[in-house]
Amino acid sequence: MSAINIIPFREELKNEFKSINQEWVEALFSVEPFDRAQLENPQATILDQGGCILFAEWAGEIVGTVGLSKVDEQRYELIKMGVKKSAQGKGIGLALGKAILEKARELGAKKVELYTHTKLEAALKIYRKLGFVDSKEGQDKYCRCDLKMELTL
Repeated sequence: MSAINIIPFREELKNEFKSINQEWVEALFSVEPFDRAQLENPQATILDQGGCILFAEWAGEIVGTVGLSKVDEQRYELIKMGVKKSAQGKGIGLALGKAILEKARELGAKKVELYTHTKLEAALKIYRKLGFVDSKEGQDKYCRCDLKMELTL
C-alpha cells in the first residue's frame, strides 16, 4: 500500500481543492454561496483569514483535502474535507483529520468545530474517531447541515 503524504496548499493545487469538494457536495447536496466563495477563492476566504488547507497525496495523486477556517483566536472550523471516490476506504480521511487537528494546535486553537449531516456516515465515523462529539448548541449555520460537532484540544 502506498504511503499517504500530507502537503500544504500551493496555488497550483487550487483546482484540486475545488474539484474534490465540488464532487461530493454536488453528489449529495447543492453548492451554496459560501461554498462557491471558498472553492473559487480559497486564498482570500480561508488562507488570508488565518486558516489553512491541506492535501493528501497517495500513489502520486492528490486524492483528498481538508481546510481549517479561523472563527476567532481560540476556535477554528474544520471545513471542506473530501476524498476522491477512487481513494476512499484507505485511511486518507483519518490522516487528513489528524493532520488538520495538529495544525489547529500549532495555530493556538482551543476548540475545533464542524458542521455536517447525519447521512454522511463515513465522515461521522472519522470525526468521532478523531474525538469530536455532538454539540449541544445545535446547527443553523448551513442549509445542508443538521449536526454541529466539536473537539476541545
